[in-house]
Amino acid sequence: MIDFRFPIVLSFYALLAVVWVIWIIRKQYNDLIWDETEPLLKENLFRRLDLNRWAWKHRLTFSGLILLIFAASGPQIGTRVAPVERKGIDLVFAIDVSESMNAQDVKPSRLEKAKFEISQMIDQLQGDRVGLIVFAGSSHLYLPLTSDYEAAQLFLDAIETKMIPSQGTDLSTALRTAISAFNEENEKYKVMVLVTDGEDHEGAAVELVAKASESGIIAHAVGVGTLKGSLIPINDKTGNSSYKRDKKGILITSKLNEAMLTELADAGGGIYSRFNNREAKYREIMQAIDSMEKRSIQTHIYSEFEDRYQSFAMVSLLLLIAGMVLPTRITKIELNLSLIHI
Repeated sequence: MIDFRFPIVLSFYALLAVVWVIWIIRKQYNDLIWDETEPLLKENLFRRLDLNRWAWKHRLTFSGLILLIFAASGPQIGTRVAPVERKGIDLVFAIDVSESMNAQDVKPSRLEKAKFEISQMIDQLQGDRVGLIVFAGSSHLYLPLTSDYEAAQLFLDAIETKMIPSQGTDLSTALRTAISAFNEENEKYKVMVLVTDGEDHEGAAVELVAKASESGIIAHAVGVGTLKGSLIPINDKTGNSSYKRDKKGILITSKLNEAMLTELADAGGGIYSRFNNREAKYREIMQAIDSMEKRSIQTHIYSEFEDRYQSFAMVSLLLLIAGMVLPTRITKIELNLSLIHI
């Protein structure tokens, strides 16, 4: 791969092309005059001029100018890999994408509020790796651990409740996926943040978090919603808006299970916080993360272009010098030798 530090310099090739076209036109005009010149006059005028050397002199000069412009544009060819030391932790967000996260007791909705707060947290990361898990009735590793925060923001922005067909809220499967996302070699520096309304319909999440804590994983819990709860907006098959009902046709009210999430955070050695309609609730979790011991990692690398203008500049200089010093006049010795051969 090739890039240029000063690509505007390449525009000089257009000027060089104009000069070349003018030179071709003048050469054709001079050739016409040359054909009409008397042979004896041509012999006397150009007897001491080596036309072959004259042509090579111009070729060398022109080639030198081409390479000089290329060198001046600052070509950067290939990649240079260098180690980078960073200090941080591995942070995995497990985000609930069940239909209950569409409830609007937190504006604009539980899921959108969660995404906004998580985005603020990612913006403040420095050196940490971040991963994303989405879950409902099942869970999936949506974004493996990465230090590319721009990619993390893009993945986060695309999260919606339609991502997982299997509905429900199974915290246990989300926790298993989160635990498997970490590097097993490290006994600490691992944090998972469970973001949900706490309606666990399936498994025993608290027991799993306690087991994860024994392997060095700190688990924070974030509740999204209100204790009063809210109806769950849905779109029916015809596209009309309505609210979710149970099998008996009764409207379902989704309420924040704060007691269960508090118990989960206690078992995981973390803290419980709630994303509500107040601003900057993410700071409570960030303060807990920032207070942790950070490890130094030197295995990460970055790539950058390496300047390669030097070789092109050297070759262009040699060509220009050769074009300048190459003689076009035939010396007396060369002329006498040519007459002897004749």
